[in-house]
Parts: sequence; C-alpha cells; structure tokens
Amino acid sequence: MFSIETIAVLIIGYLIGSIPWAVIIAKRAGVDIFSVGSGNPGATNVLRTLGKPMGYSVFVLDFLKGVLAVCWFQFPLFSFSGDLTLGLWGLPAAVVGHTYPIFTGFRGGKGVATAMGGLLAVMPACLLVGLFVWLLTFYLTKYVAVASIAFGLSLPVCSLVFSASDHGAVGQTILAFVVMGWIVWRHRSNLVRLRAGTENRFEKKAKNRG
Repeated sequence: MFSIETIAVLIIGYLIGSIPWAVIIAKRAGVDIFSVGSGNPGATNVLRTLGKPMGYSVFVLDFLKGVLAVCWFQFPLFSFSGDLTLGLWGLPAAVVGHTYPIFTGFRGGKGVATAMGGLLAVMPACLLVGLFVWLLTFYLTKYVAVASIAFGLSLPVCSLVFSASDHGAVGQTILAFVVMGWIVWRHRSNLVRLRAGTENRFEKKAKNRG
C-alpha cells in the first residue's frame, strides 16, 4: 500500500512534469507549437521551428522538471526522508506528466528530456552512458528518434551493470525498463515512418516530424 509520502511524490511529480515549457516559450514568441512542424510540444520541434535558443531553453527546462520531481522532497522545507525509493516514484510521474500534461488537455511531448533529468538524480552513471549512446547514434544517423530509442534501450543494460551491488538496485532496474518501454512506445509513430522511409533527418527543414 502506498504511503502518504509516495502519493505526494507521485502527484507533485506529475504536476511538475505537466508544466508545458514548449507551449509557454513558443506562445511568448507568438507561435502555437501544436500547429507548426510536427505539432509535438517538445524541445526538438521548438528547436526546428523557432531556433536553437528557444529549443535549448525548452530542453533545459524539461530536463530540470525531471530533476525537481525526483529531489523536491529532500529540500529542508519538507520533512520527507531522502530515500531513493521516493525519487524512483517521482521520475515516472514527471515523465507521465510531461507526456499527458493536465494543463494542455493531456497533449504533451515524448518525455526524453524529463527522463534524463530524473535519471541524473537517481541513476547518474546510466544517464552518462545513455547520453553517450544518444550522441553517438545521432551523429551516425541524424535521427533524433533513433537516438532517443537507443538511449532508452541502453538504460536497462547500464542498470544491470552498474547497480548490481547498490542499494535500491532492483528498483533502479525496474525503473530503467519502465523508462525504456515508455520511450520506445512514445516513438512508435517514428518507427513506422522509419520503416516506410519517410522519417526526416534532423538537418532537413521542410515538414519535419518530432
């Protein structure tokens, strides 16, 4: 049965994840992010349609959502313990919030940046390896979706290798598989386009899909 602390971390993690930074930043530029590019309210679509400064800003803010969702209860203002298990609940809650945000009618992004932020706090070694895999895959393919899927696939392997003797290893490995499955599932439309040969590489400007 969930404790009060766990329920609080789930709810607040979801609300933090629901903050639609891509929508907010695009709106400040006079753009409805849902109606341009791929229509996906994420950093990649903002970068493609509004440029690097805004795109990178969205990525950083979405990344920080993951960090905050995993760590907020450790602040002195709160009396929660710093147990790793609570952070493991906060990460998927934030990713779900980012993907299905209550503030935009449950239309959200794919959750990769937010997942990365949460992983920095609870599984930093896996995040570092995953980022290397992402960068290498993107460099070789120029497909953001392929790089993101490769990142997700690397997480369970890294968790099994690095967390075998750590406290909370089982929870971390379960989380790694959950995040992997979520990332792959959220990119299922990209996989269909890749198979059909219609997925656009990042450097292409026309009719990009996020």
